[in-house]
Amino acid sequence: MARFDRDPKPAGPIVRGFAGGAFAVDERRYRALLLTPESAAEWNAPPLAELTMADLEAVLGLDPQPEFLVLGTGPAFAFAPKALRDALEERGIGLETMDSKAAARAWGILRAEDRWIAAALMPLS
Repeated sequence: MARFDRDPKPAGPIVRGFAGGAFAVDERRYRALLLTPESAAEWNAPPLAELTMADLEAVLGLDPQPEFLVLGTGPAFAFAPKALRDALEERGIGLETMDSKAAARAWGILRAEDRWIAAALMPLS
């Protein structure tokens, strides 16, 4: 009989919960968060309307580049600025936008599928 062992935990950082308006990743808390399959970092997120590619280079500069960016827009869904959407499309990077809690959950699901993605999660409050 063949045996298929699969590590149920994907490599890299996973958001484990939300506490005090912050994202819990491993033993740390982050008010706003940038995620790659390899790292989690505190993010000094600008207001959504002012978000540009320069604000995201830390996660978009992956090699190879991410399939898409999961953008958490804070406590409620909002559209990303059109200039950002256009710039991502021009670079061939997809964009999935949702509120930040949903984005954190989507990150975990997509990483469990071993997808090569990036995420930027704006503050929860």
